[in-house]
Amino acid sequence: MTKLEELTALLVNEINDFNNGIEKLEKINEQLKETKIKMEISEYKSIIESHQQQMEFHKKTLEGFEKRFSNKINQAKIYPAWAVVVFIICVVTSVGLVSYMFLK
Repeated sequence: MTKLEELTALLVNEINDFNNGIEKLEKINEQLKETKIKMEISEYKSIIESHQQQMEFHKKTLEGFEKRFSNKINQAKIYPAWAVVVFIICVVTSVGLVSYMFLK
C-alpha cells in the first residue's frame, strides 16, 4: 500500500509541475501578444537604393563596353587598307614588268 501511495503522490506532483509549466507558458504567450516588435527599415532602404544605383551604373558601363566591343569586331579587317593597296600596286607593277619583258 505504501508503494501505491508513493506512486500517487509522485503523479500528483508531476501533474502539479505540468500545470505550473502550462500556466507559465500561457503568461509568456500573453506577454508576446502584447509586445509588438517594430523594425526600422529606412536605413536598409537607403542601403538597398544605393546598391541598386551602383548596379545600374555597372550595368550601363558593361552595356557601353559591349557596344564598343561589337563595333570594333564589326570594323575589324584581316588586312589593313594600306597593305591591300600596296599589294595591288605591286601585283599590277609586276604584271606590267613581266609583260613588258616578254613583249620586248
